[in-house]
This record gives sequence, C-alpha cells and structure tokens, in this order.
Amino acid sequence: MDPPLRSYSTIAWGASVDKGKQGDAEYGYKCASTSGTVFNFLSALGNVAFSYAGHNVVLEIQATIPSTPEKPSKKAMWRGVFIAYIIVALCYFPVALVGYWAFGNAVDVDILITLEKPRWLIATANMMVVVHLVGGYQIYAMPVFDMIETVLVKRLHFPPGLTLRLIARSVYICIILGVLLMILSPIGGLRQIIIEAKTYKFYS
Repeated sequence: MDPPLRSYSTIAWGASVDKGKQGDAEYGYKCASTSGTVFNFLSALGNVAFSYAGHNVVLEIQATIPSTPEKPSKKAMWRGVFIAYIIVALCYFPVALVGYWAFGNAVDVDILITLEKPRWLIATANMMVVVHLVGGYQIYAMPVFDMIETVLVKRLHFPPGLTLRLIARSVYICIILGVLLMILSPIGGLRQIIIEAKTYKFYS
C-alpha cells in the first residue's frame, strides 16, 4: 500500500515527536467568534473527506474488474476498500494527534510548514507527496483509460493488447500535461503579479 503515503506521514509525526510539545501550544478554539469556529469545523470535515479521497471513483474502478456470478467484483472491491481505508487511517491519524499535541491550534493545514526544520527532511517529505499524487493520478485516470480503450477497440476496431494500452495512455497523459502547462503557467504569473501589487504605489 503506497510507500510514499507511509513515508511522508511517518516523517510528519516523527518530526513532531522529535520537536516535542511547544511551550506556547494552546488547545482552545482558534477563532473567537462562533461563525469562525463553525467554518473551521466545516473545513476540518472537508479535510477528513479529502484524506479519504477516492470514493468518488470507486464504482468506476469496480466496473473495470472482471465479475462473474461465482466471483462478483463487489467482494474483492469491498475487501480492498476496507483495507485501504484502515491503512490510510493508520497513516493520517498519528499525524493529526501528534501534530495537535506538539503545536496545539497553531498547527498549519500542512504540518510540514509548521515543522520548518530540518529542511532536507521537509523536502524529502514533500517529494514523497509528489510521488504519492502521481501514483494517485493513475487510479483516478483508470475509468478514462478504460473508456478510451473501449472506444478504440469497439468503434475503431483497434486490436486490444498491451501495445494499445501503452500508446493510448501515453498519448492521453502527454495531451493532459500539455494542456496543464498552458493553463498553470499563466496562473502562476498572475499570482506573482498579485503578490507584487502589494508594494506598488501609483505615480511613484
């Protein structure tokens, strides 16, 4: 089960344990107003749901698993989901509990930002996050891959096989990356303009 997930979560709670409980850690509500507390609560629920991301493509993934009356796909799928969610809980709950113990309500949404040092360890954890997301993308793209291959085989009469999978998936990923580079680079430039605009003065 996903070594990068275990790696960066272990780094997060291990480094928090090493830092220990901070002297100025507070465990009360972060916001003084009721509305702020409610919004933080709803945001926390969203973070928990995001931690268990994948449920929105479970049915599509199950549809790609061979199923027979003797061996229905729902049994294997249910077992896989159950084990995966237990492992995710074992990885993320120590981060939440130890991080809150060490930093209190001052902990950032990304605990790696709160840790700050050692920088090489934080960089390693962030690299593991990137590897984890790249692997997760393959899971999210499985229904799309299946749809593309079905169209190519049934409508365009391409011979099914490993060669078709390799070419179709590679072309799809290249197109997506090309589109993302065109979309994300202007967004990054716009963000930099907004940041620098804070220091601009008219007629200076």
